[in-house]
Amino acid sequence: MRFGLQLKAEKEYINGIYKKFADLIGVDNAKLIFKECRGQQITFPVEFYSKQYIYAQIIEEYDGTNLKQLASKYGYSERTVRRILKDEIYK
Repeated sequence: MRFGLQLKAEKEYINGIYKKFADLIGVDNAKLIFKECRGQQITFPVEFYSKQYIYAQIIEEYDGTNLKQLASKYGYSERTVRRILKDEIYK
């Protein structure tokens, strides 16, 4: 909204990344992101969940036999899962 104008919110007229957001979450939600973040450089983390949460899930789901499955599920190597279990269980 510029100069107090209320323009049509048709997707074909939406600029750049806001169009991608509009396609994903709808025009109204894309407008909310625009109003909150416009002009800012935003970098999204590669991982959606925090490492602490993933580590807790690995510990909770580990049954002594499913190391390979947990590594595959969470995108870690078996060595990393072993390290997580060791570090977190023996704090």
